[in-house]
Amino acid sequence: MKTLADLLHHSVPLGDGGEVLVLETGALIGAESQAMLGALHSRSIGGIRSHLKVLSEKGSEKFMGTFYVGYGHKSIGDLGNTAVFIEGVSMLAAKAIQDFPLYNGQEASTRYIDFSQQNFVNPAKSQEGLAVLESLRSFYLDGLDRFIPVLKKRYPQGAGEKDAVYEKAIKARAFDTMRAFLPAGASTNLVWVGPLRQFADRLPILRNHPLAEVREIAEASLKALLVAFPNSFSDKQYEETEDYHRLCEDLYAYFDDKEPVDFALTRDTVDRDILAEYRTAFESRPAKNELPYNVRECGQLQYKFLLDFGSYRDLQRHRPIVLPMPLLTSKHGFEPWYLDELPEDLREEAKHVLVENLAAIEKLGLSAAEQQYFLPMGYRTTIRLTGDLRSLVYLVELRATRFVHPTLRMRAVTMAKSLQERFGDSGLVLHLDPEPDRFDVKRGEHDIVQQT
Repeated sequence: MKTLADLLHHSVPLGDGGEVLVLETGALIGAESQAMLGALHSRSIGGIRSHLKVLSEKGSEKFMGTFYVGYGHKSIGDLGNTAVFIEGVSMLAAKAIQDFPLYNGQEASTRYIDFSQQNFVNPAKSQEGLAVLESLRSFYLDGLDRFIPVLKKRYPQGAGEKDAVYEKAIKARAFDTMRAFLPAGASTNLVWVGPLRQFADRLPILRNHPLAEVREIAEASLKALLVAFPNSFSDKQYEETEDYHRLCEDLYAYFDDKEPVDFALTRDTVDRDILAEYRTAFESRPAKNELPYNVRECGQLQYKFLLDFGSYRDLQRHRPIVLPMPLLTSKHGFEPWYLDELPEDLREEAKHVLVENLAAIEKLGLSAAEQQYFLPMGYRTTIRLTGDLRSLVYLVELRATRFVHPTLRMRAVTMAKSLQERFGDSGLVLHLDPEPDRFDVKRGEHDIVQQT
């Protein structure tokens, strides 16, 4: 039987007698044991091999239960990682879980999901609610079939372009338009990877979220983690803490600007004197390189604008910015780009579908938070985005390209112009796509497929 002594850790010696060791966990060193090793390493200079000996002799159970949970030494929980796979949940629940600057993981892309069979989450728990969702599915699938031939005429296959890549690129463009008519209650999958501490800190907040679905996911995740890591988690609750989480979630889980604007720079706290110290970093930065972290000390900017929920999902992936999760509602209108993309006959049908959808939702008698499940993701939401120059430069350079969804790309291009206007004199150089609006068949290569 394999033991800890049999594990082959990857080590590189250092010149003065030290070493760098990458831990080989095999199936023997779990997240709790890894956390224990890290904690011991921070409290003793005996070296990792001596700590492995202690782990082998004593195990991690009592250590983690005493120091991480019992004494509340939270930093120990940063030293052990795990992955939680969450499946069959709504787009809304996925975004709520990811609405957290430390979230690390991936969510399924709407571009690669077969929505002919995908489950929809129905908080109305009624046939009437299911009918609202299914009507949107029907239009989405029918529209996709009819729209793909239109796109092939609009963007004919070029000489030398591979058939398979071209087909994927056309389908991706069709998905980018028709996704607007999918309800936010459409289900998706996601994986959440992080330190044990992150789950212990975040789940008590999520179990007080306004959506019952999110609360259920939080409770289920904690239940599973308690089984997997019984010495690192506790189901004990404190009334005062729960009340506070519930208050904050009721007030701040969703953002809906009372004075929406199409686009505006609403705050600039960047200190120009400190900014001047980074002129060399701005002027000499090569393409595809990020600014130094210390640029963040210069200050922040805040932008407000309208953006459809579908593209908000992409924008939210930028964790360094502050981006309150917007409430999905119909009152800010349906993003015109989606309708303009459609041929006239399909556009008129889409308008009719949207009118019928709102009338049907009204009859369900749900709260504003629950109505989100039944609304198409093409409706615009109010965005309030705050970030430092480092995070904003990264955002606009990544999102102002031909490979990004057009509604998000348009906003990224506008932000890029704003940054250039305000900080070009300070040496800021942006490396932007010179043809951001061009259809590029290479988009058909942006996929992960299983090799046969």
